[in-house]
Amino acid sequence: MKLQTQIPFSSEANQIDYQSKTILLGSCFTEHIGAKLDYFKFQNVQNPFGIIFHPIALERLIARAIQNKTFVEKDIFERDGNWHCLEVHSLLSHVDKQEYIQLLNDTLDKLRSYLESASHLLITFGTVWGYRYVETDAVVANCHKIPQSEFRKELLSVSEVTTTCQNIVQMVSEFNAEVQIVFTVSPVRHLKDGFIENMRSKAHLISGIHRLIDTMDKGTAYFPSYELMMDELRDYRFYSEDMLHPNQTAIEVIWDRFSKVWIHSSTEVIRKEIAKIQSGLSHRPFHPESPSHKAFEEQLQQKIEQLQARYPHIRF
Repeated sequence: MKLQTQIPFSSEANQIDYQSKTILLGSCFTEHIGAKLDYFKFQNVQNPFGIIFHPIALERLIARAIQNKTFVEKDIFERDGNWHCLEVHSLLSHVDKQEYIQLLNDTLDKLRSYLESASHLLITFGTVWGYRYVETDAVVANCHKIPQSEFRKELLSVSEVTTTCQNIVQMVSEFNAEVQIVFTVSPVRHLKDGFIENMRSKAHLISGIHRLIDTMDKGTAYFPSYELMMDELRDYRFYSEDMLHPNQTAIEVIWDRFSKVWIHSSTEVIRKEIAKIQSGLSHRPFHPESPSHKAFEEQLQQKIEQLQARYPHIRF
């Protein structure tokens, strides 16, 4: 007896292995997948400019990095004793103006370098409801608690989503012809916009992305994170306490599907080795000075060194 419908999956070409370099950009769900890649010690970089939900805001940052358009004083502002930038998350805000500009440009250099060498780029869009700052007429990545009266709230059309995706694919592919781009839509519902408004937003994202995917021969793909959450995991037991975000069980299920599609099967043995090491490192002994625990630590260190000899990038 089946107790849930299941989305059929098949393995993609150009999968991720331990030589791959993956960049993950976009919504907070990006960091759930990124955390699993971290756990299994795949080479990856996640949201160097913090969580970005909106397609246009993400497109602008990618363009800035590829075009090497550095941040200058007019791109930042001071509020409540901190310097902020409307193009990035408040996680990067700083108390010193010059140090903040330097931080932004150092991070921009890193993003440019990552994009240049990446084998895979995973982009997760969260919403097409955006806020346009009236003073500059630009859609922002973060409002930084500026009064809402200074913004216009807008909904991207399906065509605008497609255009944004096209711009991203064209820019990135011209900059790095070998990169595999994977789009996905965050399974986190943005109910602060409203129930109907959230569904409109997700529908525009899915339709807009697929308008592009349908025209591409290779190098661009879609992974159905949102569809998994809405169909296979539709029960509220798969949600965290806020009833919006997927809980750990849901994340594990989505990661399992993602790994079947995008993680090369040749990595399975190494992932099992790493999982054992991770379990050993998280072990908290009752008697840390005992001979048996000392022997356990030595064996664990040997396993780490043997793994690092094969994969020098791995660090615990």
